[in-house]
Amino acid sequence: MGAAIRAFNWAQTPLGPLSEWPPVLSIAVGMMVNSRFPKCIVWGPEYTTLYNDAFRPILGDKPEALGRSFRDIWAEAWDTIGPIAEQAYSGEATFIEDFPLVIDRFGHPEQAYFTFCYSPIRDENGRVGGMMDTVVETTGKVRAEEHSQLLNRELAHRVNNTLATVSAIANQTFRNAETKEAAQAVFGQRLRALAGANRILTQSHVGTAMLADVIASALAPHETGIEQIAVSGPPVELSARQALGMSLAIHELATNAVKYGALSEQSGRVEVAWESGHPGTDAPFRFRWAERGGPPVAPPERRGFGSVLIERILPQDFNGTARLEFEADGLRFALETQMQFLAVDIPKDPGADTGG
Repeated sequence: MGAAIRAFNWAQTPLGPLSEWPPVLSIAVGMMVNSRFPKCIVWGPEYTTLYNDAFRPILGDKPEALGRSFRDIWAEAWDTIGPIAEQAYSGEATFIEDFPLVIDRFGHPEQAYFTFCYSPIRDENGRVGGMMDTVVETTGKVRAEEHSQLLNRELAHRVNNTLATVSAIANQTFRNAETKEAAQAVFGQRLRALAGANRILTQSHVGTAMLADVIASALAPHETGIEQIAVSGPPVELSARQALGMSLAIHELATNAVKYGALSEQSGRVEVAWESGHPGTDAPFRFRWAERGGPPVAPPERRGFGSVLIERILPQDFNGTARLEFEADGLRFALETQMQFLAVDIPKDPGADTGG
């Protein structure tokens, strides 16, 4: 830029020929050109612009700024930065960190952030002839901080949900267990199912999980019956809460099938399938668990954690409806909602009974 400034025809600008510049401007330009920090000098009442090499990336694809008015270069943001420049011209410096500006330097408006100082440049008589813009773009840093804050909020939200789920599991498991040993075994199994869903969510970069992955993880402990289970359905994304609820529901259904249902006999079969529409619309989403070929089933005498979760809590997470039916040839479970409610956290009903 030093060479570009020397070769530029300044006679066509308000500054006049380079040889006629006031000493203070020549000295300031020399200091600017030799700086590795992004700097720009704005001089005279017309805001004529000079800048160094480090400042070039900030301009993006804007037309050549050398010798042009600073007001014209940043016309899209002048309503915001103009008063700050006028303050420097009045003799008062301004320093601002992570200042938000909507600018157009690549053919479209963009939100950018800058830390900068507009400082007045005075001549030998103390009069302000222009200002020095010392600036660094902080858009990447600001976005990284915003992303970090979002992740922290998501983590806190997920931890709170997980703790509430663990509390509900513990209350139901130990309240209804016949022995302490049985309760401990069931509690451990349920926590492992919960951990499996959390592991999938942790591996995700967006805090959501694919339904097929959730089901595969929940069925993994039941390896002896995997060949008896048919799973099919299109790619469907679930929110964190929906993934946790579905994982626990599949675990409860599979455990019940192994003990009393289709997976307790070699001839038994389980079909897990779902249908979906276009994401974000009111198109239906239908999920079903259907058992066949097992022993006759009957409704349980009392509702435990699994029944409460499947019939009442899970449909709340999906803002949908659920049916648990004990047919003569096997248990059926169906969940229905709309695609617009998937991959979003549905607000909990504060009056909902999660304790069973």
